[in-house]
Order: sequence, then C-alpha cells, then structure tokens
Amino acid sequence: MKQLSYFIIFLFSAIAANAQNVGFGTTSPNTTAKVDISSTTQGFLPPRMTHAQRNAIASPAQGLIVYCTDCGTNGQPQYYNGAAWRSMDGGAAITPPSSTVTLCSQVWLTKNLSVSKYKNGDPIPNVTDSATWLALTTGAWCWYKNDSATYAATYGKLYNWYAAQDPRGLAPAGYHVPSDSEWNVLVRCIDAAADTSLSVQSTTAGGALKEAGTLNWATPNTGATNSSGFTGLPGGLRSSTNAAFSNVGSYGYFWTTSQFDPISAKYHRLNSIDANAYRNNRPKTAGLSVRCVKD
Repeated sequence: MKQLSYFIIFLFSAIAANAQNVGFGTTSPNTTAKVDISSTTQGFLPPRMTHAQRNAIASPAQGLIVYCTDCGTNGQPQYYNGAAWRSMDGGAAITPPSSTVTLCSQVWLTKNLSVSKYKNGDPIPNVTDSATWLALTTGAWCWYKNDSATYAATYGKLYNWYAAQDPRGLAPAGYHVPSDSEWNVLVRCIDAAADTSLSVQSTTAGGALKEAGTLNWATPNTGATNSSGFTGLPGGLRSSTNAAFSNVGSYGYFWTTSQFDPISAKYHRLNSIDANAYRNNRPKTAGLSVRCVKD
C-alpha cells in the first residue's frame, strides 16, 4: 500500500507540474489523456479491498475504481457510478452472499434465489402472462402471484427449469444451481439413513431443513427445527398446467438442474404438514424456487 501511495503522490505531483498531460513509459503521451501509462510487460493495479472495506468508503466519487477481493469467485474490478457499485462490464456488482451454511462438504445459501440476470449479465425475462409462461422453452422468472410487494422479500423469485439450467448461469458467481445428486448429498448429510432413491427420502430431514415457527410457514409446520441452519422456505409454485399460483407458506419446491425426461425435471420439496424430505419430477414449465450451492 505504501508503494501505491508513493505512486499516487508522484502521479499528482507530475500532473501539477505539467498542465498538459503526463506519460509513464512513454515520452509522447496521448494528447487526449491526462495520464498515459504505456507498457507491454506490466498493468495498472487499482486499490484492492474487501467488500466490507469498499462499503466503508464514505461518499465515493463517481467513477471511483477498486478491485473487490471477495466479490465473486476470485474477486472483481468495480466502479462507482454515482448511485451504486457496478462491475467493470456494466452489470451489477457481485457481492459476497449475505448468509451461507456449511453442511458436510457443501456450502449452501440460506435464502431463495432472487436474481433477474444470468451470471454473464444477460437479463432473464419476467413473464407475468399465463399463456406466455406455459409456452416457454427458455428461461423466465416471476414473483408469486406477480406480487413483489407481498412475497419478494421473504420467498424470492420463482423460475422455470429452463432458467435453472441455462448455461449462462442462474446462480451468483461462485455458486450454482444444484443437481439432484447434490440435493441428495444434503439430505443424507442431515439423515444418514435417508434413501435418496425414494420420493419420500427421509421422515426427519425436512424438519431439520425447514425454518422453524409459523412466521413464514403455515401452521402446523410439523417437526421444523432448522437444526441444519438451511432455513428452508415455502415459496409455493406456479403451475405447469394453467400457470396458476398456489401453496405459498405450505410447500417449498426447489429445482435441480437434473432432467428426468424431455418434458420434466427433478425437484425437492419440503411440507408444512410433516418433517419429510421429498424428491420428485415436475414439468419444466413449472415455476419453483431455487437454492444455490457453492462451486
């Protein structure tokens, strides 16, 4: 950091002494640049800091550039646009997940996914019309009952399977939508006796995976202890038959990336009326919740 400070002091001293422009590694800096750094063996190294340190910058200037070391998988260059931090490719700045839980060999996010762009920055369509939703063979999302004010903060978005398995990546950087096998590992981590080949895999793992209480789950939320820390939530679904919404508060449905057949894919489910962990198949046009696991 001292070297960076010395460089900055030298840089601004040079600029102050030369009202035109300054070149480093060149005797003829470009006339349109105040500072022109020329090299074929070295690059420009901006300040490196964690997400928390970046957020601690008071009133960042528009155009301020930093390298966030814990944003994404291996860090991310970011700039401040006057209102928010953005990635250098213009997309939303990646930030570390707010809450995770480690279960056996896996690190899971503890909230349902709520992104509206793929990992590469491409937008995911928000489809509210029922007929349009049912005809899709590409990714889309919606809020439960298309009502973000009521459901967004707690339950996240509902996605069709095409979004869940899109090669552009639905999950935040460093994470991915789990396969059926990865969900099975989770269930077996909670209940070593679980039979992951069955539709009812365990009669106890569901309770350990569900958020406890009835604030976000319907009564009776049987067996819910959240002893795993997974904090499973009942986001309900959008039907693949008529695109109707149902079961928010009573059922949590979670896509996997694993296809069952050309028209359906595998998902896992938690219920309010028992402590079971379920596994089944559902048409790809259904709208379900997504939980992500670390790469």
